[in-house]
Amino acid sequence: MIENTGAERTQVPPTFTLEDRPAAYSVIAELLRLQAEVAPRTALKRFFGVRPLHADAASWFSGAHGELKVGALLSRLGTEWTVLHAVPAGTGDSDIDHVAIGPAGVFTINTKRHRGQKIWVGNHVLMVGGHKTDHLRNSRHEAARAAERLTAAAGIPVDVHPIVAIVDAAPFTVKQSPSEVSVMDARSLRRWLKRRKALLDPETVQRISDAAMDSRIWHAAPDLTVDPTYLERFHALNREVNRARIARVLWALAVMIGIGFVAVVYVIPVLTSVLVAAITGA
Repeated sequence: MIENTGAERTQVPPTFTLEDRPAAYSVIAELLRLQAEVAPRTALKRFFGVRPLHADAASWFSGAHGELKVGALLSRLGTEWTVLHAVPAGTGDSDIDHVAIGPAGVFTINTKRHRGQKIWVGNHVLMVGGHKTDHLRNSRHEAARAAERLTAAAGIPVDVHPIVAIVDAAPFTVKQSPSEVSVMDARSLRRWLKRRKALLDPETVQRISDAAMDSRIWHAAPDLTVDPTYLERFHALNREVNRARIARVLWALAVMIGIGFVAVVYVIPVLTSVLVAAITGA
């Protein structure tokens, strides 16, 4: 017989590490925080395809798609690589999208999604749709900070190479490749990493990886908690966005068909009559 003492069992919260941190977690968490402020759409708004996203959430939504795609690509690098995602860095809420450590070296990867936009790359500038960006400067800064912290933590010199991985962009124009940053279509990232010359032996890769997985080297007080519902909620929001887009497209088609119908039934006969009258002199 088991005696019930009445004592409540304390539930121990799970402990999370950098290894547990999924791709795009930071941007999805911020996206969902913003979406929590949005009132549910009425049936009428859903019918007309009113956008469900918070006014400030579009960039976070797009960024989440980009980081998820790059995260999926990096997951196929192989067991000789260590890949960390959404690494908290500095003292605030900023993070490094991805850190990859393997035989070819150590890389910080800055993911940018510029859907359908033209990319122009020069030695000191990266332009998107004709506008200058800070992508190169920010990527250099991330890599330099990572190199400094990994060197101190691993106890050996660690060089870190920055990468800008661009998702869903139009074709690139590369006038001149930047000397310190690699810029590429994200679809080429895995192949590019795998084909690079091996610079680190397995022991060194493991030593740097062990150092990198200590979250305290990146952030003074990192919050590594992962909401287990985050991805389900993101996919639900994504479905809402897609349904709204389809509704708007259908309404646009309906308007075009309506205009065409009016033109055929009313406008064209009138124009035809005017033209015939002008030709016959009636």
